[in-house]
Amino acid sequence: MTGLPEQFPNQLEPASGPENHGLDQSVPTPPFEAPPVPSSIESAPTPPASLQENDDLLFQQFVAPSLERIPHLGHVGILCLIALCSLFCAGLLARVGIHFRLFGVTTFAQAASEIHYTLGTEGLLYLFTLGGSLIVFPMVWRKGFFDGLQWRGHAALQRSGYLVAAAVACFALAILNGLLLPGPTNTPIDKIFRIPGAAWMLFGFGVTFAPFFEEMGFRGFLLPAFCTAFDWTAEKAAGQPRHPLDENGHPQWSIPAMVVAAIITSILFAFLHADQTGYSLGPFLLLVCVSLVLCWARLATRSLAASVIVHASYNFLLFSLMFFGTSGFRHLDRM
Repeated sequence: MTGLPEQFPNQLEPASGPENHGLDQSVPTPPFEAPPVPSSIESAPTPPASLQENDDLLFQQFVAPSLERIPHLGHVGILCLIALCSLFCAGLLARVGIHFRLFGVTTFAQAASEIHYTLGTEGLLYLFTLGGSLIVFPMVWRKGFFDGLQWRGHAALQRSGYLVAAAVACFALAILNGLLLPGPTNTPIDKIFRIPGAAWMLFGFGVTFAPFFEEMGFRGFLLPAFCTAFDWTAEKAAGQPRHPLDENGHPQWSIPAMVVAAIITSILFAFLHADQTGYSLGPFLLLVCVSLVLCWARLATRSLAASVIVHASYNFLLFSLMFFGTSGFRHLDRM
């Protein structure tokens, strides 16, 4: 057996055999040549490097995750604007109900003390605000609304036993507060409870709508925004780099930021309910303490659903105590 030749011949040799008999073997076979490339293809311009870089940056704007710490105080402002628009829409619907004498109400003064209008308007305000937020914030954050607020329902369910225990501790604190620092009698919330049928409506509203939407506003927006504002101020004052985001793109805060933000959020939370309790000191301090527990649940678990579970469980225990203490809301004079 012979080895392969070092070079292939430029001319193809005619095969020997009867099929080539009679051919002139002295005529060389021309070598294979590739067809010419059209000049339009040869002269196709190559995009400049700067244009390619701009295209890459434009593409990254849609696919790269945002490095912004969310939600911050600017997002709280957007939420307030959405809530104002929602309040206008809810008030407009209430005006329509008054126009058609719904539930026998003919004036705004009557509507202010009619439980269907008060709870209905508040419920519409919450729903309209949620609907607007589901539209606006995913476009601003470039991620889902509940993902931006760190809902993380699965993480909350895994710790549901601890969260319910925290609600029981708040309930025990409420009983102790009522013994040591009792609030005034005949407060605005007491008057609402004495409206026929109002207790059951407040029970349902207090363990569903109220915990979810109050937590969304206070522990979903305000608490993280105050944490970020504190760290941002400290970073600028000390000239230090900002805290990096975690592996899921959520902000990480310092311990002082979380402590200060929890205190500010809790004071605002207590002021929101102060009118219902006649601005008395005992209930105000209780609400501050309960809110601190809710802030702890939100920050410790990195889950907004966790604070919702604690809030709803706490309200359920309060309403249950009231239910048994008034024989099924039939003797509200015992409150």
